[in-house]
Amino acid sequence: MSWGDTMDFYHDPVLLEETLQLLQPRPGGVYVDATLGGGGHFEEIIARAKGEGIFIGIDQDEDAIERAKMRFADASVRLIRENFRSLGDIIRSEGLEKIDGIIFDLGISSHQVDEADRGFSYMKDAPLDMRMDKRVKSGAWEAVNRLPEKDLKQIIKDYGEESWAGRIAEFICERRKHKSIDSTGELAEIVKEAIPAKFRRRGPHPAKRTFQAIRIYVNDELSTLQTGIIDAVEMLRPGGRICIITFHSLEDRIVKNLFKEMSADCLCPKGSIVCNCNHRKKVELLTTKPIFPGEKEIEENPRSRSAKLRAAQRI
Repeated sequence: MSWGDTMDFYHDPVLLEETLQLLQPRPGGVYVDATLGGGGHFEEIIARAKGEGIFIGIDQDEDAIERAKMRFADASVRLIRENFRSLGDIIRSEGLEKIDGIIFDLGISSHQVDEADRGFSYMKDAPLDMRMDKRVKSGAWEAVNRLPEKDLKQIIKDYGEESWAGRIAEFICERRKHKSIDSTGELAEIVKEAIPAKFRRRGPHPAKRTFQAIRIYVNDELSTLQTGIIDAVEMLRPGGRICIITFHSLEDRIVKNLFKEMSADCLCPKGSIVCNCNHRKKVELLTTKPIFPGEKEIEENPRSRSAKLRAAQRI
């Protein structure tokens, strides 16, 4: 494969061996990486299938697609710049009806964090942005500077699980009365000021949850995930497998609940004598509990610390 200048984009794929063992890519199959990123999982899927089959890499980030074109220049792959919320349409537009396997490696990529001008990191001062897809018109700047205080509070509380959401929203709105909040550094400092000192002496950076919340809101990540999973399961042929790696509790809860629902033969309330829901199970769970990275992987790749892997098979 032609690596070109893609090494700076590449990062170790999380839970790689565990994902491949569950996905079981085989020659002649159709496999989809719905969150291509640096292409680490994608490369190994192609290798395990001996390069024989159809391999589709999807990412809404233009940078990821452009670097993948160089990295996989010698491979027979299909690279598509799109949000996986349109997964069904994407697969059908490729002339396919069903797929044999799909993976989702969710959240923000290491490259997006490392590129300061993308505005994802609270550790690097840059213009507020946080758009994974630069074609989207509104980013973090619009959210921080234009949303009503009550909406900001709800976003930070729900998507960041931040107990100081009300105070942070209040501080943001007070500051923007005098001057727009234009950079990640400014926002991080406001969040730090809003949280009393004794509550930010331990734990992660005080701005971590707020930045996560605004990023999730800007990119509509949670509703996109739900739509993507439902479409993915519908596109799987019998025996096809879906593997999903999450990095925070909100994502994992959606995956867990959807898998639970899809693996149930009846959704009627407990105690019902007759089933009236007409629901039929679509998948068998391959992981009753999430798989976590081992100590060695966490030591070598700290990003993997919060990762959880769940998988299911279409029946």
